[in-house]
Amino acid sequence: MHAEPVIDYVITAHAAYELERRGLSEENVRAVLLGPGQRLEVRPGRVLLQSRLVDAATRTEYLVRVFVDIDRQPAEVVTAYRTSKIAKHWREQT
Repeated sequence: MHAEPVIDYVITAHAAYELERRGLSEENVRAVLLGPGQRLEVRPGRVLLQSRLVDAATRTEYLVRVFVDIDRQPAEVVTAYRTSKIAKHWREQT
């Protein structure tokens, strides 16, 4: 079961800079925001949305983690990154 999506959002200047620096596309971020695999509360007003994605070229699975301030309208993407350490960050549902 997927977590609640974030549909109305903007990408902050800081997040846009980090996406470019980290080689992460806005399409990947949009995919996570619209269909997150997990939603975790970081603190009141900020959530972490994350999903497992597969790199088409290398067929390697990785995790895209997107931090979003949801206490404003529209929500603001604060930063995002990609990691191969899925087991470290993925929370199994109980």
